[in-house]
Amino acid sequence: MMKQELTYWVTLSLIPKMWTKRKNEIFVNCFQHIPQISIIDLFENSSNWEIVGLNETEKTQFEEARAQLANNSFLVEELMAQGYDILPITHKDYPRLLKDNLKFNAPTVIYTKGNKSLLQTPSIAIVGSRNADAISLSFTDNIAKKATEENKVVVSGFAKGVDCQALDSALEANGKSIIVLPQGIMTFGSGFKQYFKHIAQGKVLVMSSFAPKAPWSVEFAMARNPIIYGLASEIFVAQSDDKGGTWAGVIDGLRKNRPIFVRYPEKNEKNANLLLIQKGASAVDVSGNSLTLSPEEKKTPEQLKKEKLDSDLIAVLNSVEMITAKEIISRLNLDWKDDKMKRYLDNMQQAEKMKVKNRVYYRLKGKSQQGLFDGQIYD
Repeated sequence: MMKQELTYWVTLSLIPKMWTKRKNEIFVNCFQHIPQISIIDLFENSSNWEIVGLNETEKTQFEEARAQLANNSFLVEELMAQGYDILPITHKDYPRLLKDNLKFNAPTVIYTKGNKSLLQTPSIAIVGSRNADAISLSFTDNIAKKATEENKVVVSGFAKGVDCQALDSALEANGKSIIVLPQGIMTFGSGFKQYFKHIAQGKVLVMSSFAPKAPWSVEFAMARNPIIYGLASEIFVAQSDDKGGTWAGVIDGLRKNRPIFVRYPEKNEKNANLLLIQKGASAVDVSGNSLTLSPEEKKTPEQLKKEKLDSDLIAVLNSVEMITAKEIISRLNLDWKDDKMKRYLDNMQQAEKMKVKNRVYYRLKGKSQQGLFDGQIYD
């Protein structure tokens, strides 16, 4: 692809305050028009803007973008002179898997340095917490080395914890990796020095979807996560909280029926791995081997705790004719307030509330009992 055409693609990708999805929709409209409208004609001939469906705000954005063409031409020259590759979404080297997984949300342009063939190689992503515990890092090491044995590329987000462990383990095993940056590719100077040998050997590709000179930001770190998932044929989860980037990425992947494998947690671990398994992810052991779990094994500690409490409550209710919430709390030695117990019992299908002489009692539902105060039967 010629430098002039790349300049227009970079200009499209850098239009501020316009979603990536919308940028891709606009170009698809160009592609589908008969005759086709080229990326150059899209900018140079404003009569095409109506044809491809630009609204008034977007027309203004394109006018402002045209004013940046000269600057972007110098930027493209600088990138090419320094050995970076610029891959618009229509480029033959653009990763097909990324387009298949992200559809219209795939980056309009990506910037790379290194072995571009890695973008077309079977790949996995190993994701997890920045503050991963020892067993999660061990799992990451095992999966990365196993991927290397299977000639698969390991996709890394280059964050501390699981991401860096995945990258380091793959390279130690003489494997290959794609580093997905949360910043512009031209700001990764120290990283290029660190991985120069691996890049030169064709073992590492560095890529970014952000403006080439953009610094690291939290916003970019979050926006990078879908790209990591989108580049991977399989996703392995070392450790996840019940919120944040890992959780959101896995939930989205499950919704799209992506192959996701989650490390089955040890008994006392405090993470959301088991919740992800309950939501449909496949369970694997610390070596990445598939596990077949019983319904009981899929229960979280919170579920087991609730089942135990429900069982204890039913036993108490079954042992008396009727009882107050306060008396139940005392019998079970719970650090609860009366109102909390009442709300809990009101939501229990097996518990029935009754009022006797302005006092609230509970009993086991469906059990006929002799009234304690007035000799009546309460059914």
